[in-house]
Amino acid sequence: MSNLSDIRATFLDFFAAQGHEIVPAAPLVPRNDPTLMFTNAGMVQFKNLFTGQEQRAYQRAASSQKCVRAGGKHNDLDNVGYTARHLTFFEMLGNFSFGDYFKDAAIEFAWQLVTREFGLPASRLCVTVYAEDDEAFDLWRRITDLPEERIIRIATSDNFWSMGDTGPCGPCSEIFYDHGEGVPGGPPGSPDEDGDRFVEIWNLVFMQYEQMADGSRIVLPKPSIDTGMGLERIGAVLQGVHNVFETDLMAALVSAAQGAIG
Repeated sequence: MSNLSDIRATFLDFFAAQGHEIVPAAPLVPRNDPTLMFTNAGMVQFKNLFTGQEQRAYQRAASSQKCVRAGGKHNDLDNVGYTARHLTFFEMLGNFSFGDYFKDAAIEFAWQLVTREFGLPASRLCVTVYAEDDEAFDLWRRITDLPEERIIRIATSDNFWSMGDTGPCGPCSEIFYDHGEGVPGGPPGSPDEDGDRFVEIWNLVFMQYEQMADGSRIVLPKPSIDTGMGLERIGAVLQGVHNVFETDLMAALVSAAQGAIG
């Protein structure tokens, strides 16, 4: 996969072969959602499907969604330039299940894609699970044969995802790629986790609840799946660079900007 376009196509083709509807990206400014200024995740256009307020002709979907995270709950603005992996505008690849499959199939699909289709060595991968999610921990052990020390329990909100102050939410499991000892940083959950050695490439959210405005949390009518993979991040890994600005598309934009300003 020589460029980001190939990576995007491989992702969408893989999930199309697994019976997913390939859904066009939603507008960057969400329609009929006053809680968001910008689309900040691939699941935004599917919010009402997760809560059961809307029905569509499919129960599985995949998309490539342009996102902005420059304010609100998901704000990456202050991280740009300080890390090698953050952007305010980026493209999120995602697969979704609306009451169809749940944790086991989501983990199976993710492992097949990263290790077989993308060819990443399992020895470079580790995953996190929410501290109380024994089911996800056991599934990672059974499906992947990862040793227990590379399935890391995280007790913080880093592994309990929500779109905002209200809306669908649930425990999540993240896949990390280890760039190696030449890049500063430690594994997730360690004091040095903010370094760029271990980069999160995919977040699998197990949508089980809806967060209400009064602070209560109700169980969703059907457990669902929402995943997000940053195209630029996985592109950096597959292109053998350690910085999203060095991927083919971003490097071309940086070069054009340099040429314009002399």
